[in-house]
Formats: sequence, structure tokens, C-alpha cells
Amino acid sequence: MVEKRKNQRFNVKLELEISSLFKQDNVNVENIDAPITVVDISKGGIGFHTQSILPLGFYFNACLQLTPDDDSKLYCVVKIIRCIDLGHGMKGYGCEFVGLAPVFSYIFDDYAKGLETSMVP
Repeated sequence: MVEKRKNQRFNVKLELEISSLFKQDNVNVENIDAPITVVDISKGGIGFHTQSILPLGFYFNACLQLTPDDDSKLYCVVKIIRCIDLGHGMKGYGCEFVGLAPVFSYIFDDYAKGLETSMVP
């Protein structure tokens, strides 16, 4: 299969919790408390799994840390754009970063370099 994504995805295992969702027209959903497992990340967004049912088109605030270095923390707004049923009550979500400054792309570049060097024997 030909990869059509603009940015390369990297497998990760990060835990997050969504406590609230919002939309641009001041619609808020509070007390979500949805534990999620981020399974992949790219410069464009994240993919995650959860048992919670989350509405498409809503946003949430996230703090992602790819490496132990505190400089690698990404504070960003994430928009939920797609959902698939994974079975057994699990859902897979695709999200895009919105409002993430391009200057933070170095974090993804550094993460990719770290993966490459860890694979070299």
C-alpha cells in the first residue's frame, strides 16, 4: 500500500487523559475523564485508542512529551477528525494538531533521529 500521508508516523506509547472537549462555537463537554493511549504521532497529528466515545470535530488541550528532556514537551490543541471501531469496546481516533507552530518540528526530527540510532546494531 502506498503511504499518502504528508508526514511520517512514528509508533509511540504515551498515556493521556482528556478531561474536557470544546468546539469553536463555545460548545464545551466537561468531565470526560477519558484515558487514552497514543499509538502513533507525526508532525501533523496523533492516533490514539480509548474505550470512550468522543465526538468528531471537537478539540482538546494536550501536553505530549516524546523524550525525558523537558524541552521536548509539546503543549498543543488537537482536533478529533476520524474514528474507527477496533472491536471489544475500543475505538481508534485520528487527530490533527491545530495551532502548533512549525518551529516545534525539531522535536519530531530529534525523535526520529533517536529511533534511527537505537535501531543501528
